[in-house]
Amino acid sequence: MKRVLITAGGSGIGLAMAQAFDADDYEIHVTDVNEAALNALPSHFKGHLADASAEEDMKAVFKKITQAGGLDALCANAGIAGPTAAIEDVALADWQTCVSVNLEGAFLAAKYAAPLMKTAGRGSIVITSSTAGQYGYPFRAPYAAAKWAMIGLMKTLAMELGPYGIRANAICPGAVEGPRMEGVLEREASAKGMTRDEVYAGYAVGTSMRSFVEASDIADMAVFLSSDKARLVSGQVIAVDGHTENPDPKI
Repeated sequence: MKRVLITAGGSGIGLAMAQAFDADDYEIHVTDVNEAALNALPSHFKGHLADASAEEDMKAVFKKITQAGGLDALCANAGIAGPTAAIEDVALADWQTCVSVNLEGAFLAAKYAAPLMKTAGRGSIVITSSTAGQYGYPFRAPYAAAKWAMIGLMKTLAMELGPYGIRANAICPGAVEGPRMEGVLEREASAKGMTRDEVYAGYAVGTSMRSFVEASDIADMAVFLSSDKARLVSGQVIAVDGHTENPDPKI
C-alpha cells in the first residue's frame, strides 16, 4: 500500500486530499495543529498533532513515518491567509508568521520527505500554493510573497530531486468555498470598503468559469499528480481556479 502525508489535513483542502487519497487506497498520514480535528478523522487515518512550521514537530512525524515504512507522496498543504491590510499597516510579526507557516512549512516537509523518497527511488511532492503565487494581490502582501516563494521552492525541488525519480509540482487553488475563504472575504470587504457579497461576486466574475472551486477539485488534482498517470509531470504550476482573469476583485 502506498503512503501519503498531508500537512494541515484535518480540515478544508487538506481533509479533502486525505479523503481522495484514501479512496485511491493510500495509507493516510495527516498533521494538524487542531487536536479536535484530528480526533474527528476516520479511525484508520494516522493523525499527528504537529505544527508544520516547527522543525522538532516535523522530525517527530517523519520518525513515525519512517518506522511505518516510508513515504510515496507528500502534500505540503499547511498554510494561513495572513493579514489583509495595506502594506504600511502590516505588522512585521504578522508578516513573519504568515511566511513561516506557508513557506517554512513546505520547506520542512520537503526536507524530511526527500531522504525517504530518495531511498525508495520514487516519490511525489505536491505543494499547495495559490493563484496569489501567480499574480500580485493588493492588501495580501505576506500571503502573496509566501506563495510565490513556494513556487520557487517547488521548481528547485523538481530539478534537485528529479534524478532520484522524485517529482514536484504546485497546485494553485483559486477561491475555494469554505470557512477560510469566508474569513478572507470579510477582511477584504473591510479593507476595500465593500460588502462581503460584492467581494464574493468579484472573485467569481474574475474567472472565466464564473465560479468558486471546491476543495475536492484541489484534492483530485493532488491525487492525479501523485499517480503514475503523471509520471513525467514535474516542475509544473497548475491552477485549479476556473481560470483567474482578475486577481483583484472589483465590481
